Amino acid sequence: MKENTLSCDCDVIHGDIVEHVKEKMPENEEFNRLSVFFKVFGDSTRVKILWALDEHEMCVCDLAVLLNTTKSAVSHQLSYLKQTHLVRFRKEGKVVFYSLADEHIKNIFEAGREHINE
Repeated sequence: MKENTLSCDCDVIHGDIVEHVKEKMPENEEFNRLSVFFKVFGDSTRVKILWALDEHEMCVCDLAVLLNTTKSAVSHQLSYLKQTHLVRFRKEGKVVFYSLADEHIKNIFEAGREHINE
């Protein structure tokens, strides 16, 4: 029985293109950080939190009610979002309000939504 695999049986055809792209290619560490960044969007609870914070800053209690989950679950996800620099917080007395970290996050999130809804 023959193994059905895809393979390339040629040498580099467009060496100039390969070299051009290779010169611009970031180090592996940057790809690793980018991979971690995009993994954040792999959890629907975190995506819902980002969506809510794209609409308005919110506290843990309000997010928990909105998402019909526990404050503990929301806090856990917010902690992860803080570690990856996607959200920031401010304190007002004893209440902590969360929002998207910056316009970059807002733009990335909205671009992703636009892409899937095309």
